[in-house]
Amino acid sequence: MEPFLPTGHNIAANGIRQHVLRFRGPGAPLILVPGITSPAVTWGFVARRLAAVFDTYVVDVRGRGLSSTGPTLDYGLDAMADDLIGLIAALKLEGVTVLGHSMGARVAIRAAARDGSGMSRLVLVDPPVSGPGRRAYPSKLPWYVDSIRQASVGMDAEAMRAFCPTWSEEQRALRAEWLHTCFEPAIVTAFEGFHSDDIHRDLPALAVPVALMVAGRGGVIEPADEAEIAALTPGIGIARVANAGHMIPWDDFDGFFRALDELLGTDFEGNTP
Repeated sequence: MEPFLPTGHNIAANGIRQHVLRFRGPGAPLILVPGITSPAVTWGFVARRLAAVFDTYVVDVRGRGLSSTGPTLDYGLDAMADDLIGLIAALKLEGVTVLGHSMGARVAIRAAARDGSGMSRLVLVDPPVSGPGRRAYPSKLPWYVDSIRQASVGMDAEAMRAFCPTWSEEQRALRAEWLHTCFEPAIVTAFEGFHSDDIHRDLPALAVPVALMVAGRGGVIEPADEAEIAALTPGIGIARVANAGHMIPWDDFDGFFRALDELLGTDFEGNTP
């Protein structure tokens, strides 16, 4: 088998079907938890390189991709965190690096605060720092909802350009193909949770090492936010990707992995064919 090609799995965990893509690698396990409207398949180009160092799993968060969805599910942060806890247990993994992007980073924080067994460390990639009494998340809900509705009717890479102008045609085409799997109520609930859920209260409760990656052009995490997070999480490692927006690996793929090397002590350049 060609290295780093994924296999898909449906896992019964926390009372739902969780779909994961596994990119088998030589090292310890890593679970990648994507952001608010990113099905697992859209992170494949990142996961293939992660698999040079880690045995990599990318999960479809509930209400997205091929995982359970529909109007009866709870799409709040606690439910998503319990999904991650349940997935690690169902896969019988130990020493897991949890890498969460955006919403996925908030899920990782809440999960580790509730039950960090099985986890060895967290990598938080540009998590929204909004919350009760805090400044709003810079992206607006209509950007998500409008693109999902267009994708549900049918759109191509060129139509997706209006939403993702800097992405490659291949990246836009993949998003256009899979975005319709994002259940709109799940997205709305998660977006509202950016402003109602307080992840800062969870940070002092984390019992595993934490690393933070900041998008230099994202506008999500400002220097004052970094300082607050550092104060709440002593010993945290912080790396900036100066020329990237919030979707860091889409904007600066190599910069994303240089930041991981800085945070984790890995060597992706030396370990990637």
